[in-house]
Amino acid sequence: MDNIYLISFGEIALKGENRPFFERILMQRIRKALKPVDEKAKLQKTHGRIYCFSEAPQEKVLDCLKRVFGIVYISPAKSCELTIEQVQETALEVMKSQDYKGKTFKVETRRPNKSFPMKSPEISREVGAYILKNLNNLKVDVHAPQIQLDVEIREKAFVYSERVPGPGGLPLGCNGKAMLLLSGGIDSPVAAYMLMKRGVEIEPIYFHSFPFTSDRAKEKVIELCKILSGYSGNMRLHVVNFTEVLKELGENTPNEFLTILMRRMMVRIAQETAKKIGAQALVTGESLGQVASQTIEALAATNEVATMPIFRPLIGLDKIEIMDTARKVGTYDISIQPYADCCTVFVPAHPKTRPNLNAVNEAEQNINPIIMTEQGLKDMEIVDIYPNM
Repeated sequence: MDNIYLISFGEIALKGENRPFFERILMQRIRKALKPVDEKAKLQKTHGRIYCFSEAPQEKVLDCLKRVFGIVYISPAKSCELTIEQVQETALEVMKSQDYKGKTFKVETRRPNKSFPMKSPEISREVGAYILKNLNNLKVDVHAPQIQLDVEIREKAFVYSERVPGPGGLPLGCNGKAMLLLSGGIDSPVAAYMLMKRGVEIEPIYFHSFPFTSDRAKEKVIELCKILSGYSGNMRLHVVNFTEVLKELGENTPNEFLTILMRRMMVRIAQETAKKIGAQALVTGESLGQVASQTIEALAATNEVATMPIFRPLIGLDKIEIMDTARKVGTYDISIQPYADCCTVFVPAHPKTRPNLNAVNEAEQNINPIIMTEQGLKDMEIVDIYPNM
């Protein structure tokens, strides 16, 4: 017999004429997420809910669903026919599955199906009384219960007591595609997660500078991508051989401008790659004022070479907030592994923190950004990433 899961979505319910579009993408994402554990899972959409029917183990189904953007919560439920007697028996069965002894409880009823003859408060009273009659060592508390038993009266009755949180937001793919400038640090994977939560598909690009940085740094980035792909599905990582570009910058530009000029070259290479894959924007993990290259003036200098939007989802967050999100997403422990990327290896002793745009452009006079961009695009490595399931 299939297990039933009531899937609730929040923000999508506020959409107007476009709501069917968002619901359709959400259902596609749910099917894709469940495919590794149950290719035959069935979905049924009703107003404000999606029902999922699956024979797979509950733990595996929930682990898949709680990573799908657009889902607010998932409730494993039991269903029954629309009679008060059946609802009472089903509610009793659900309560017996709980560690209920010595606990307080309440019954909360919603009745979208107005053809059912009893009103919501009456259903709650009848079900609560039946549970008290059949179970000992249990008390009612309608204000702060330890167990809440939910009853929904629709085309069938559904009873559940658990709400497993989902990530919320919008379903992935409803808001286009962006290219993520991914380092091995804490910030950029969190930026990816936050933009995916707004429905944007992410394709990462990593700037590798062997032998200045080790291959362990690249392996670390691949591991971060595997975690992110647990939320998005299969992912393609673009690895740029950035060594020659860095040598050119180091030999022909003022040292104090190196960080900013390096960021500008990354943007140039990333946006050309983004155009090839159909991405409409770039994403970075920059947070205003966090380091020398992230002042308003430095960000403006980076923006000057961009021909597409640069999204910075972390711009108003502090480091503690970013670290907390990284722990929640699951990237933190990998991000803190001590394998430096080029952004941390090539930090000038005295970097320009508030560069003048004219001075930045003058610092690039002895290099050819077009040729260097072509150099960065040459021999790019593509790594196909699959989730750790």
